[in-house]
Amino acid sequence: MKKNLWKSLLTLIILIAFTVFLGYTAIVGWGENKSGSASEIELGLDLAGGVSITYGVVGDENPSASDMSDTIYKLQRRVEQYSTEALVYQQGSNRIAIEIPGVSDANTILTELGQPGTLYFIRQTDADGNANYSYSSDTGNYELTRDLADIIATGDAVLSGTDVASAQATYESDSVGNQEPVVSLSFTTEGTQKFADATTAAFANGESIGIYYDGAFVSVPKVQAAITNGSAVINGMADFEEADKLASTIRIGGLKLELEELQSQVVGAQLGSEAISTSLKAGVVGFGLIAVFMVAIFYLPGLLAVLALALYVFLIVILLVGFELTLTLPGIAGIILSVGMAVDANVIIFSRIREELKLGKSTRSAIKGGFDKALSAIVDGNVTTLIAAAVLGLLGSGSIRGFAQTLALGIVLSMFTALVITRLLLNACERLGAENPKLYGVAKDHKLLKILEKRVVWFALSIVIIVVGFVSMGVNAGAGKGILNFSLDFVGGTSTTINMSEEYDLGRISSDVVPVFEQITGDSNVQTQKVQGSNEIVVKTRTLSQEERVALSEALESNFGINPETIQTETISSTISGEMRRDAVVAVVVALLLMLIYIWFRFRDARFGAAAILALAHDVLIVLTCYAVLRISVGATFIACMLTIVGYSINDTIVIFDRLREYMASPDYKNESIVTIANRSLSDTFSRSLFTSVTTAFTVLSLYVFGVSSIKDFALPMFVGIVAGTYSSICIATPFWYVLRTKIVKKEEQSKSKKAKK
Repeated sequence: MKKNLWKSLLTLIILIAFTVFLGYTAIVGWGENKSGSASEIELGLDLAGGVSITYGVVGDENPSASDMSDTIYKLQRRVEQYSTEALVYQQGSNRIAIEIPGVSDANTILTELGQPGTLYFIRQTDADGNANYSYSSDTGNYELTRDLADIIATGDAVLSGTDVASAQATYESDSVGNQEPVVSLSFTTEGTQKFADATTAAFANGESIGIYYDGAFVSVPKVQAAITNGSAVINGMADFEEADKLASTIRIGGLKLELEELQSQVVGAQLGSEAISTSLKAGVVGFGLIAVFMVAIFYLPGLLAVLALALYVFLIVILLVGFELTLTLPGIAGIILSVGMAVDANVIIFSRIREELKLGKSTRSAIKGGFDKALSAIVDGNVTTLIAAAVLGLLGSGSIRGFAQTLALGIVLSMFTALVITRLLLNACERLGAENPKLYGVAKDHKLLKILEKRVVWFALSIVIIVVGFVSMGVNAGAGKGILNFSLDFVGGTSTTINMSEEYDLGRISSDVVPVFEQITGDSNVQTQKVQGSNEIVVKTRTLSQEERVALSEALESNFGINPETIQTETISSTISGEMRRDAVVAVVVALLLMLIYIWFRFRDARFGAAAILALAHDVLIVLTCYAVLRISVGATFIACMLTIVGYSINDTIVIFDRLREYMASPDYKNESIVTIANRSLSDTFSRSLFTSVTTAFTVLSLYVFGVSSIKDFALPMFVGIVAGTYSSICIATPFWYVLRTKIVKKEEQSKSKKAKK
């Protein structure tokens, strides 16, 4: 007995000490460089700024829209190696801007990117057998023996980068069955024929075809066969990283347009340091409110959950640093969702423990039973959301990928802290003498809620709200305002560069300069950046008319004494390209299908999945109504907000479905009607749904209260989504499942009756 007591005490001490250690590391860090601390988290452009590079198209002042779009998309995928939050967008008619957060050395980026659109596949020898390139023992590299232009003119550059349709790093089995990293290439229709002719000749002569990019050979593979099917593989890579780098180089070298650098500069955060400080303040306040709530509702388990949640937060910070993930507002959304799920897992467990105590079980048995019965709901809810995060991370791009990464990390950690850390803490305390059921709370009898009987009312209420949203969008469109208040991220706008008479910090820019732009545009969606090392300020707004540009110049002259001739304005495209939106739609559709399949598999009934997906659609439309009616700015955080709501809602719905599944399989309730079982499931999980909503809302409301305007535009729809998600899980998902089930059952009974009569 004493051995168990000492073991429990040691467990408790170790966990508390470990949490303190992680807290110190996350807040202060270790060593001279403060390794592991929150200060080392890579922040996005919206929170910390980064490098801005402007490219111009070589030799074409008016490139086609399709060529510009293709180039922008490929550059976007290329620069995501530096940060998933990197932005690529068009300036004017023939310029492309790249903004990469978390870096401050533009020269290094430019060196690594090279000159986009300058890649060629070159024959080893010309038609007369003279070498086009050879190996130099002095440099240890292959070098051209002729001028590049002359190779191109005579056709010895057999393909250009535009003949490559795709280049991807992958794995392939070698001759002995081992997996080796390779670069897989596929060619366009024209490129296929060129490559077939080139490899046929090279193979016959035992030659190689060198891949030449931006003044150097990046690969010189030996041709091992005539390749006529339009695809090829480059092997001999040292590791996957080398293969991925080569594939990325081939992609950027294969841009349809050749680009040259026009300028590069370091820019400040779009939201300013105030956004970070207010977000931290909101996080602290939100965590404090959650702690008070958990202790007030769940007593000792609530206190232990707060300790586990603190450990979770510290781990998130340390792993964000360790995995070098870039944190932006969408990333914060992913963390908020994962914090909500971490709290939710504890709420499910503690509610189950109370139910076990109500049955008269000992505290030890109740703890074990609570964890065992809560396991399926926690796993199903988290795995479903993890599926969505994985798909979004693989198929999405830009901020969507950043959101998915932080969400996936948070989900894994939340399951660990809830199912492992909280359990260790509870068991240790119980063995140390915390056996009184009053310390845990005992479930009380509650009235059976008749949710299903009022399903028509719930359906009608939702339909009315959604219709209001669509009507509002129609009215806005008719008034020329657009169906939604799309921000620069979606529709582009005007970039205005001002050279102030003195240096302005971000706080002064927000208080003095931004109001001038808001007054002229009548729009609060204004983004600002400060060019470091100069007095320049870049302000991005919706597209300005000529009259507005004149009025703006006059206002800047009268307020700040700026010479209108020094003000530079230019049109910029959206930072969320059509291809990125397409990626987002594809990723969401695939995620929903996989979630549906998983729910179908786990619950053995496709109607559960159909009801869950309907509830998700309901929540998205409700939040869309919020954006339409309140004219909240629709930017990059809009996508993150919608994805967060989807993750939150599906988790909430599955918890209810898990209880419904349990009751339907139990012999104790076999004589009860489906309506009663469904209502009982909703009644038993009702308080848990409210508790989870309240704790998640604490963080979101704190962001709204303390945050800057752009963060408020993110927090308000999130709060609406949390309310909608809770409502749909209770009043929409289960009633709709019931409707589907009863209709199908009736049809089956009618069919059997007809067969019997025959």
